[in-house]
Amino acid sequence: MPATEYDSINELAAKYEPDMTRFLRDMIAIPSESCQEEAVINRIKEEMEKVGFDRVEIDPMGNVLGYIGNGPHLVAFDAHIDTVGVGLASNWDFDPYEGYEDDEVIGGRGASDQEGGMASMVYAGKIIKELGLAKDCTIVMTGTVQEEDCDGLCWQYLINEQELRPEFVVSTEPTDGGIYRGHRGRMEIRVDVEGVSAHGSAPERGDNAIFKMGHILEELEELHTRLKDDDFLGKGSLTVSEIFYTSPSRCAVADGCSISVDRRLTFGEDAELAMSQIAELPAAKAAGAKVSMYTYDTPSWTGLSYPTDCYFPSWVVEEEHPAVQAAATAYRSLFEAEPRIDKWTFSTNGVAITGMHGIPTIGFGPGAEAQAHAPNEKTWKADLVRCAALYAALPDTYTENS
Repeated sequence: MPATEYDSINELAAKYEPDMTRFLRDMIAIPSESCQEEAVINRIKEEMEKVGFDRVEIDPMGNVLGYIGNGPHLVAFDAHIDTVGVGLASNWDFDPYEGYEDDEVIGGRGASDQEGGMASMVYAGKIIKELGLAKDCTIVMTGTVQEEDCDGLCWQYLINEQELRPEFVVSTEPTDGGIYRGHRGRMEIRVDVEGVSAHGSAPERGDNAIFKMGHILEELEELHTRLKDDDFLGKGSLTVSEIFYTSPSRCAVADGCSISVDRRLTFGEDAELAMSQIAELPAAKAAGAKVSMYTYDTPSWTGLSYPTDCYFPSWVVEEEHPAVQAAATAYRSLFEAEPRIDKWTFSTNGVAITGMHGIPTIGFGPGAEAQAHAPNEKTWKADLVRCAALYAALPDTYTENS
């Protein structure tokens, strides 16, 4: 692609900053927690049609897909458009749905995580159409649902049921200005221990499940310190995120205790290993603990249920992969700087796209990881512009160099 074309892309991306800002603020203003995304999906469909996408559809799960072109190379861009809740309203300095903006920043729930990515994607599509780019590509831009509840579920559906298999996918999750190529996986594990109830005045007559779980908790804390490390993805980890109990009353010995374990999986770790590490703990064996994996089967906003295990594999795309290199080339050509190539700390839809199905994912998205799920969430207008420019340039850069 000639330098003048990159210049034209930058000029149009800057020109459309007010449109991206307006569109992002419209999305922020529509509450769209997982399984409640219908209104924001319809708003995105409206914007895609307005800027000239060739075809826009909503699939049976409720994902919105916008298509541009009909070339031989299928390239996808993805933004999950559901958000987490707002948490304690007292932690916010402004209304999370009304949001705010100044000359540099847009605030509101979903600004970084991750409706900002959708705003940049849609206007990248407008730039592609306006400049006649990506003639050798079919581009699909997806606004996906239920990611916050079950990352990757939407792409399991798109790949398995809609038979969507692009050559690579650009995740527009926030990347703090970097190009990302992997992250740790995760899984949701449950540990159950049974006891025997008795009156609290004579606990020796029973078998306290909470005390038994207490020994397991100590060993889990120690297990965390010796989990596998990886030079790129970092160390595996675990934390106990929830605890439950059963007891006849507050004056009785607990006859059941359960915990949820959030397990982060580095490269080379999988579900079987993670569950066996817990099951083999001495305290777990002594307590006869049952170790199992959670499943997710909550219906989407359309009513469709697509059950899956809560296992989300780690994944890495090699830095030499043509998609990573094309993104780096586009970055240098557009911004006259060297990109930072790195990884996410958190999990994304890449767990299904790459981790389960082997389709390469690369990441470049507006906003910051630290803003995700945080009160006073914000993103930066300059990020929206830069991301729209790179998304518009990437398909041609890829086809010219692959």
